[in-house]
Amino acid sequence: MGFILDGLDSEAYDRNYSDRELLARVAGYFKPHARRMFLVAITLLLNSVAGSGGPILLAKAIDILLAEWSLRVALLLTAGVLLLGAVAWVSNYVRQLLSARVIGDVVLKLREDVFYATVRHDLSFYDEYSSGKIVSRVTSDTQGFSDVVNLVMNLISQVLLVVLLSIWLFHISLWLTLVLLAMTPVAVAIALSFRRVARTVTQRARRVTAKINAQIQESISGIVVAKSFRQEQAIYADFDATNRQAYQVGLRRGLTLNTIFPVMGLASGLGVATLLYAGGLASRSGAVSPGEWYLFMQAVGFYWWPLINIASFWSQFQDGLSAAERVFALIDAEPRVVQTAGEPVEKLAGRVTFRHLLFSYVEGEPVLPDFSLDIQPGETVALVGHTGAGKSSIARLVARFYEFQGGELLIDGRDIRRLDLAQYRRHIGLVPQEPFLFSGTVRDNIRYGRPEAGDEQVRQAALHISGGDWLADLPQGLDTDVGERGSNLSMGQRQLVALARVLLKDPVIFILDEATASIDPFTEAQIQAGLEAIMRDRTALVIAHRLSTVRHADRIVVIREGRIVEEGTHDVLMAQGGHYAELYNTYFRHQSLEYIESFG
Repeated sequence: MGFILDGLDSEAYDRNYSDRELLARVAGYFKPHARRMFLVAITLLLNSVAGSGGPILLAKAIDILLAEWSLRVALLLTAGVLLLGAVAWVSNYVRQLLSARVIGDVVLKLREDVFYATVRHDLSFYDEYSSGKIVSRVTSDTQGFSDVVNLVMNLISQVLLVVLLSIWLFHISLWLTLVLLAMTPVAVAIALSFRRVARTVTQRARRVTAKINAQIQESISGIVVAKSFRQEQAIYADFDATNRQAYQVGLRRGLTLNTIFPVMGLASGLGVATLLYAGGLASRSGAVSPGEWYLFMQAVGFYWWPLINIASFWSQFQDGLSAAERVFALIDAEPRVVQTAGEPVEKLAGRVTFRHLLFSYVEGEPVLPDFSLDIQPGETVALVGHTGAGKSSIARLVARFYEFQGGELLIDGRDIRRLDLAQYRRHIGLVPQEPFLFSGTVRDNIRYGRPEAGDEQVRQAALHISGGDWLADLPQGLDTDVGERGSNLSMGQRQLVALARVLLKDPVIFILDEATASIDPFTEAQIQAGLEAIMRDRTALVIAHRLSTVRHADRIVVIREGRIVEEGTHDVLMAQGGHYAELYNTYFRHQSLEYIESFG
C-alpha cells in the first residue's frame, strides 16, 4: 500500500518535537489563564466528588434497606442521590463553561501567533511551499489542537472520580480493590502499544488533508485558465485521485485507531467476569455486604470507562500533538531573510548599489553570479533581457524579499541587511506584473498602502494618474467594487489602481514589473502617464516590457544570464546594434508598429 503515501512527505521545515517539548510549549499558552484554570480544577474536583458519592450512597442505601425497610429512609437516600447528581451536573456545566472560554482564548492566541509567523515569512518560503497546505495548518491543525485540550479536561475529571472511588473501595475490601486495580497495567499496556502507530497515522491524515486543501485552492484560483482550455475534467480527475488517496489514508487511520476499542472491550469483559466471581465469593462469605458488592460492580463501569478513554485518548492525544507539532513547526520555520541589525530608516535619498552580488534560488544554480550596478537617486533604470535573465530577481532583492548569498546591496551606502526592514519598506513602492487587488472598493485598494489617508488624499492620488480620466470608466468611480482579486476590472484598470496606490504611499524607491498582458493603446497611454507621475523625482527600477517605458528611461540596462552586457539610452544602444537591438527587433518593434497604426 505504499502508493497511498505518495506525495505525503513532510515539509522541509517540519521538525520532530518530543512529547515533553510539545506539552511544555502548550502549557505556556495556558499560563496567562492560571486563575481561570484554578477554578476549572475546583469544579473538576467537585464534579468528581459528587460523581463518586452517588454510587457510594446508593450502595449504602441497598444495605440499609435490606436490613430494615423504611419509606422515610428510602426517600432521604433518594433525595441524597438526586442532590449529588444535581451538584455533579452544575459543577460539570460550570467547568465546561470555564474550559470553553480558556480553550477559546488559547486557540485564538495560537492562531494569532501562527498567522503572524506565516505572514512574516519571506517570499522564498511561499515559492517553496503550497499556500493551501499552510492554510490547513492555520485552520484545521489549530482546531485539532483545541479538540485534544477539551479531551484532556474530560479525562482528568474521570480519573479524579476513579481515584476518589478507589480510596473508598480500599476501605471496604483490600482484596477486591486489588483485583480491580490489576486491570490497570493491562489497559496501560494496550494504550501504550498503540501510541507510536497512532502518531504516525494521524500525521499522514493531516498531511493528506493539507494536500486536498492545497489542490482545491489551486483549482479554484486557476478556474479561468482551466475553463479556457476546457480542462475541468482534468482538474476533477486530479482532485478525485487525491480524494481517493485521502479515503485510503483515512481508512487506515480509522482501522488502526478503532482496533483499540475491541481489544479493550475484550480485556474489560475478562475483568468484569473475574470481579463478578471474586465479589460473589466475598459476599457469600460475608466479607462484603450485598451493597458493597454492588458498589464494586458499579465501580467496574466507572473504572473501565476512563481506562478505555485513556486507551483511546492516546490516539486522540497523538492526533492533537501531531496538530500542535505541525503548527509549532510553521511558527518555528527559520527565515532565510535575516537582518543583522535594526538601524532606523527615517529618510532615504534613493541610491541603490549592487557590488559583486551573488544570488541563487537553488544552491549551486546562481541567477546573479556577479552582479554590480549603481542607480543614482531620482534615476529611472529600465531592465531588459530575455525571460530568466534575472530582471525580477534584481527587483525582489531591492525590496528585500530574498536573501543573497554573497557581495553587497547598499541603500544610500548602507548595507540593506542592517536596516530596520519595516521602516525600509515604507520607502518602497512596488507594482508587480499582475497587480493584486483585495476585495473591496477601488478607494479601499488605493488606501491599502497608507491606511490613515483621508478620502480627499485618495481622490487626489487617483486624479494624478492620467489626470483621473480612467475613473470615468468605473461604474461607481472610487466606490466601485473590484471583486475577488480585482475580477470586476480589466487588467489595465487594475494596473492604474495599483499605480494610484503607490502614488498615495509616496515612496522614495519605485519598483515596477510591467505586465505582459495585451492592453489597448489608449489604456497604455493612461498607464504611461501614471508612470511618469510616479517616477518623477523618484528612484525607479523598471522591468520593462513596453517600448514606451523603455524610451522614457534615463538608462537601459541589458541583462543576459544574470550579467550586464549593455547599458545606455535607447538611441545609443540601437546604434551599437548589440543585444538590445536584437531584443528590440524581437519584442519591442511590433509595439512601435501598433502604436503608429493606432495613433499615426
